[in-house]
Amino acid sequence: MAAARIQQKVQQVQQEQHVQRAPKKKRKRNIRWTVGEKMVFVSFLVFALYSSVTIISNQFTIYHVNKEAQQLQTSIEEQEKRNRDLYVQVQELSTYERILAKAKELGLTLNENNVKVVQD
Repeated sequence: MAAARIQQKVQQVQQEQHVQRAPKKKRKRNIRWTVGEKMVFVSFLVFALYSSVTIISNQFTIYHVNKEAQQLQTSIEEQEKRNRDLYVQVQELSTYERILAKAKELGLTLNENNVKVVQD
């Protein structure tokens, strides 16, 4: 009888250990947000969205302004080149020999008494 009691106690202890070892079901915690927390979260999301849109818009504007500035710089350089070419052409066309040849071609003669020298 004593052996039977010991055996029953051992079985009870084993059953208790088996029950204790069984994984407990984890209860899902239900997070409750207050109205204030919801408003803060929503306002943060709105602010983040507004900031993102503003930054992208500013970058787009800066890109266009830089592009226009570069186009203007290119057109200025082209115009400066044209001006230099025209200046060289004016210098070539206003040489004394060319003017004298053109005057003779048109039938004009050089009278040294009527020539006045003007200096810059």
